[in-house]
Amino acid sequence: MLGREVEMHPVLKAFICGSISGTCSTLLFQPLDLLKTRLQTLQPPAGGSGRVGMVTLLFRVVRTESLLGLWKGVSPSFARCIPGVGIYFSTLYTMKQNLLVDRSPTALESVFLGATARAISGICMLPVTVVKTRYESGRFGYRSVYAALKNIYQTEGARGMFSGLTATLLRDAPFSGIYLMFYTQTKKLTPQDQLDPVLMPLMNFGCGIFAGILASLTTQPADVIKTHMQLSPEKYCRTSQAIAFIYKNYKKWELESKLRAQRTLGWPAFSEVECPVPSGVL
Repeated sequence: MLGREVEMHPVLKAFICGSISGTCSTLLFQPLDLLKTRLQTLQPPAGGSGRVGMVTLLFRVVRTESLLGLWKGVSPSFARCIPGVGIYFSTLYTMKQNLLVDRSPTALESVFLGATARAISGICMLPVTVVKTRYESGRFGYRSVYAALKNIYQTEGARGMFSGLTATLLRDAPFSGIYLMFYTQTKKLTPQDQLDPVLMPLMNFGCGIFAGILASLTTQPADVIKTHMQLSPEKYCRTSQAIAFIYKNYKKWELESKLRAQRTLGWPAFSEVECPVPSGVL
């Protein structure tokens, strides 16, 4: 009896493995997540000469908030990712076991599985996601995750806790669905039976990077909308309001930047005004 190994339930195993992977990825990539949030909400500098790039913003954060400032918001990120990724993987495993019988999912099935599992996880962890976004923005002085949740609920109610729900689902569900589809389909194209087992983790890593890039490019607009709505829920009552603000703000910024460049170079200021400014975000 004592010599028998305890068999862990597969769903629990998927939850634990997902939580561990979420912890590692959060710790490694929190600085990039913070920079992403700051860049998405950065206002055009008055009379400035253009946009602030990621490297410029990186040095600004380190200079004003120290190196550890890049990990601001890591506590709500842990609170979101550790259970959130666990919920995602355990839900994904459960659906695979019930819907697929000893076979790999097709491309369309992968989209459905990934999107559904991520939607469930995203809805469960959305209040903590709101806190994480606000921590990373540097605009709020919350003492802890619990204090932040309490403050948001008392001042904004349930609506504030779940602000940006539509935009979050429009980002998270398609992202995971597209990611899982490209990941599984890319792995099918690789000659796994001919590869050295030592190289398999590297091959899986490469497939993951490829799938992640394509999924991120597809869902980036929804990510920008989500960030704006979670930082200013009182300003954006509907997703359409956030879309309109971002679109108009971006076009105005682009036009002012081009006019400043023309004046500097001595070009006619009216040449670009007559031409439509290309839309880049949406």
